[in-house]
Order: sequence, then structure tokens, then C-alpha cells
Amino acid sequence: MRNAFADEVTQLAQADPRVVLLSGDIGNRLFDKLRAQSPCQFINCGVAEQNMMGVAAGMGLSGLRPIVYTITPFTTVRCLEQIKVGLAYHQSPVVIVGTGSGLSYASLGPTHHSLEDFAIFRAIPNLQVFAPWDAKSLRGCLQLALQYDGPSYMRIGKKGEPDLTGSHVVSGLGEGLTLQSGRDLCIVSVGTVSEEASRATAALLKEGVQAELVLIHTVKPWPEALVRGLLERFQNFVVVEEHARIGGFGEAFLSFAATQGAEKRIVALGTADKFMSVVGSQSFARQYFGIDAQAIVGAAKSLTHGTP
Repeated sequence: MRNAFADEVTQLAQADPRVVLLSGDIGNRLFDKLRAQSPCQFINCGVAEQNMMGVAAGMGLSGLRPIVYTITPFTTVRCLEQIKVGLAYHQSPVVIVGTGSGLSYASLGPTHHSLEDFAIFRAIPNLQVFAPWDAKSLRGCLQLALQYDGPSYMRIGKKGEPDLTGSHVVSGLGEGLTLQSGRDLCIVSVGTVSEEASRATAALLKEGVQAELVLIHTVKPWPEALVRGLLERFQNFVVVEEHARIGGFGEAFLSFAATQGAEKRIVALGTADKFMSVVGSQSFARQYFGIDAQAIVGAAKSLTHGTP
């Protein structure tokens, strides 16, 4: 996803001189092509992320289209006041990109985990939130974000994410992509953990369970029409995200279903309310928190067969 981001930004900068990439002292070689092509449209702001966000806010209010890029915790919680006041309050059209989101940097410990960004940014007015699942959907989300006359946040993975979109057209704002049709239950997946949901769907099919898999990249604005349509069609749901269960997409899904008076069976999978006390790969971390393919299969079976 990082390579796709660099390529897309380079193309966008070539097409629009207002696009400027601000980096928090990472990805310098990643953006060599951009720097060679458009040297005035790349700024290394150093290890000074809060200042970088303030610079981006001013640039956005001056008619430019800044894109801020660094490792997710350092472009989100470290800069929270600047995002709330400088970007959201003033509706500065800045795109915040957090790379290595969720548990991508599981091996570096909780300082590099980002499992609270949905919860925080859903509560800030004027701020859009995107969570693409692969390189193609990343490109689509970035283009959607640049069409908005206000701030957006997009969390992306690191590297090695499989192509899930394939020949499918990436959906628009608030829409989803049905990767697999089914009738027994609906699996709703947000962001890069969708590769686990895809494997789970395939495993369930081998066991005779036909699960519909819907990928969602828009966390905010709330995809109301999409979710309402799913609630009308299905009785059983598994919602999975690489984010804390508290304040995440799953909690929002449960809340929306309740306000609609929908009596559904919904299992929301996310990370527990604790820091991960051990280190390991991203796949290990997903297993640790129960958001991997095996956990999704187990949740689905508990709904369709009534077994834990």
C-alpha cells in the first residue's frame, strides 16, 4: 500500500500543482520520483509532527491541497489538538495519511499500534475517515478525500497487502464492495483486516456456510444507506475491524441497528481494552486479539449453528 500511495501522490501532484506532500521524516526514498518531478511539492518536516500538522492547516487555508504522511500514531494522537483546532474547526482541506495502521507494526509494541483512531476521529466534526483494504481502494479513497473541501483521515497498511479489489470498481463515498455473495449471514469488514475476512469467507464456504462479504472503506460519514440495506437483508452479522471494540465501527454498527429497531444477531470483532503485552508479527497480533480468519469463522458458526 505504501508504494501505491507514493505512486498515486506523484500522479496527483503532476496533475494538480496545489497538491503538496508533507512527510514526518519517513519515506524519503519512497518519494524519490515525486521529489525529482515536483521538488516544490514535497516537504520533509522532520520529527515534528505537531508542527507539520499546523503547517498543513495553513497551507490548506491558503489554497493548497496538503497531504500529511507518517506512521499512524504520530500523525494522529500526537497531533490531536492540531487536527481538531487547526484542521477540523477551520475546515482546512488537508488529507492525513497514517501508514502502518492498526497492528501493522505489531513487532514494535503499543507505541506503534493505532487502535483508537476511529473512535477519536468519529467524534470530531467536519472530519472524514477512510480505511481502504488494498492498493486499488487506497487510490480511490485518496481521490475521494481530495474532492472534499475539508479535512480527511485515511489509515493504510504497510506492505504486502493482497489485492482484494481485483477487477471490481472501487465504490464511492459511503458505499461498499460486495466481494462474495451469500445468504446465511453477512460479514462486514473494514480496512486491511479484510484479507482475514476473505480467507474466513472461503473457509466457511467449504463447510457449507454461505457468507456474504462486504468491504467498507468509509468509516465517516456513516454509510447509512449501505448499512440499512444490509440490515433489511440479513439476520446475522459479523463485523470485523483492526481497531478497539470500544468506539470502533462495530460499536457504531450495533448502535445504528438499535436505533433502527432492528432485532439482529451481531458479533463485533475488534481488539480488547488492553495493551498488547507481547510482540510478534501482524498475523500473530491478529490472532492474539481474535480478529483473524479463524476467529471470524468461529463467530460466524456461533451465529449460524448456535455453537461458541
